[in-house]
Amino acid sequence: MEKAAFIRKMDDLGRIVLPKRIRKALKINEQDSIEIFVEDEKIILQKYSEGRACFVTGRVSDQNKVLSGGIVLSPEGARTLLQDLLSLRLQKEI
Repeated sequence: MEKAAFIRKMDDLGRIVLPKRIRKALKINEQDSIEIFVEDEKIILQKYSEGRACFVTGRVSDQNKVLSGGIVLSPEGARTLLQDLLSLRLQKEI
């Protein structure tokens, strides 16, 4: 999908309407769950994909990988887990 800016006003209950063009492109239908993230000064919306959340970070992403035993890790979660394991190894705890 091409990058485009859509200006929308929020109503008094804090709601906005996602343009049909965006919903169609992202295959977001009525009653679909949407995840809301805050990163720095940005609000990020994405369609919720059950079962694809990173075991470490809890984030859902197309970049998440399912590893042995069904563990789902994001690149960030994998780095965090690897650092923790290396730290334990250096401390001779594993």
